[in-house]
Amino acid sequence: MQMSDTRDIKAPPSEVWAAILNPEVLRECIPGCTEVTGNRDDGFEATVTQKVGPVKATFKGAVALSDITEGEKVTISGEGKGGPAGFAKGGAVVRLEPIPEGTRLSYDVEANVGGKLAQLGSRIIDGFAKKMADDFFNRFQQAVEGPAEVEETSDAGAEAGETKKGWFKRLIS
Repeated sequence: MQMSDTRDIKAPPSEVWAAILNPEVLRECIPGCTEVTGNRDDGFEATVTQKVGPVKATFKGAVALSDITEGEKVTISGEGKGGPAGFAKGGAVVRLEPIPEGTRLSYDVEANVGGKLAQLGSRIIDGFAKKMADDFFNRFQQAVEGPAEVEETSDAGAEAGETKKGWFKRLIS
């Protein structure tokens, strides 16, 4: 299964780049992820629990980064084994482009499954993969930008009308 999409993120490319390489951001953004360890150079290991149709499995796998053009492009490849449920593997080419509003993030994703998961049929798998990608990039965008149109009150110690920063922006500011 293959898919492509773009997102306009209201943050400079340097912040988006730092977030896409941060294991804590990845853990928060990957639906069902309970753990991400490792680093950019050696790759990451992740544990993700998901239910696809009637099959629920915990996948343990490795994620590697390659074809890195600093601040512009990265290829993310991963493979996870879910025991009797089967396996999932895939990758994404993520590109960042500066735009007046911040950063345009575009991605091309390819995913494959095997084992019991593959027996569910391509319609279920394709729908699930699209939902996972959409959920990840929605969460990623919110982590970098902050919640959409949410304002802090003066009771929270901020001036009225000041918008909240995403947790990643608060971390790096």
